Amino acid sequence: MPPSHPFDDDKLHEECGVFGVVGVADAANFVALGLHALQHRGQEAGGIVSYDPATGFQSARRFGYVRDNFTKASLMETLPGQLAIGHVRYSTAGSKGNTAIRDVQPFFGEFSMGGAALAHNGNITNAEALRRELIDHGSIFQSSSDSECIIHLMARSFQRTIPERMKDALRRVEGAFSVVAMTRTKLIGVRDPLGVRPLVLGRVADGWALSSETCALDIIGAEFVREIEPGEMVVISTENGIESFRPFGHAPSRFCIFEHVYFSRPDSILGGRSVYETRRQIGVELAREAPVDADLVCPVPDSGTPAAIGFSHESGIPYGMGIIRNQYMGRTFIEPTEQIRNMGVRLKLNVNRALIAGKRVVLVDDSVVRGTTSRKIKEMILDAGAKEVHFRIASPPTAWPCFYGVDTPEREKLLASQMTEDEMRDHLGVDSLKFVTLDGLYRAAGEAGGRNAQCPQYCDACFSGDYPVAPSDMIAKGFQTKAAE
Repeated sequence: MPPSHPFDDDKLHEECGVFGVVGVADAANFVALGLHALQHRGQEAGGIVSYDPATGFQSARRFGYVRDNFTKASLMETLPGQLAIGHVRYSTAGSKGNTAIRDVQPFFGEFSMGGAALAHNGNITNAEALRRELIDHGSIFQSSSDSECIIHLMARSFQRTIPERMKDALRRVEGAFSVVAMTRTKLIGVRDPLGVRPLVLGRVADGWALSSETCALDIIGAEFVREIEPGEMVVISTENGIESFRPFGHAPSRFCIFEHVYFSRPDSILGGRSVYETRRQIGVELAREAPVDADLVCPVPDSGTPAAIGFSHESGIPYGMGIIRNQYMGRTFIEPTEQIRNMGVRLKLNVNRALIAGKRVVLVDDSVVRGTTSRKIKEMILDAGAKEVHFRIASPPTAWPCFYGVDTPEREKLLASQMTEDEMRDHLGVDSLKFVTLDGLYRAAGEAGGRNAQCPQYCDACFSGDYPVAPSDMIAKGFQTKAAE
């Protein structure tokens, strides 16, 4: 298993991406390509399960990048069939470095009516309570993943088909989930009632594809058809086409707004909007809300680039690549010694001194989490001869942990939970620090009136502390939500 990048702990990370295909020859090859496009959502491990009538269910799970594992003909030949699903994973904060291969999805279960495999993006907020209940009633878990609860709940259902058993199981589940699953003949996609995590449907040749993002449909030449709706289950087969069900009733959508800010690739489409255009518009909002006299606007690559372009265009301050990213750093560079660790972000980023020297620089980044990387980047910019350093952040202050499928530090480690904006400015040692407001972020995402405080259009709990689904397991451990405070 590749070690975590030693300088990559100051960003929030999605924990996984899912992809599935039905009705095409060598479906596993399509899934491998889709997972490659979703690699940004999970870089620790990946897995594929396929089904072929002649060989039955076959699976492969590997640590590391998709390109290093699922491009080998010798492996892909073991995954035949016209139906396959896959998963890429980024472990939760508590399990980094301790992941076992049994934790790598998709998970598989054999039921009386046949086998089923399942891949899950999100987080089950009552998983610990469910796990205790299931173990008390005789279930034997094979992994430490919350997603395995779904398989066990399906096994305990008395419904006669696997899709019906899945409905039963997911009605017991709290939190956020986008699920891609498969039986011997069907590809299944489900989103939780609030639609917190993304899931889209595509048409590929004579078959169909389900994906966490549209960019993965592009790589296999699939046509984007539509998003799976919040609370919707689709069951897809070559015989019956697409069947749609609503097993959870109706609730207002609370899609994760951080997908727009950071998680999704900029070439994906979310809610009918280009992710790139939303991020560029965040920069426009920032320039309007927090203007500054400066000579140069620079992104912190790569996630700050669209917002920096928007900030530059709106402010009239020239845009420049003042920081250059080493694209070949990777997560498996070297086992870091203390001396290497002290180099910090210099192994990943380098300052374009000729551009920076003597300038008042606006640095645009997507977020400030712990603040450690921001401080190092500021020092590099000053060392290169900048006269002033101003930070503009393309998201509101991240003050609350996420419990819906995002790897977030404990609340006390989030800088914004402990300091005011002015205190953060002094802590980072910059000339000014401004975050886009929550209303500004909503406007950039297409909500002209800003945030509806009575019924927010997105899940923004990491900024507001407003959790649309109570994190039951964490509350049982003593975590206090903003409402409780």
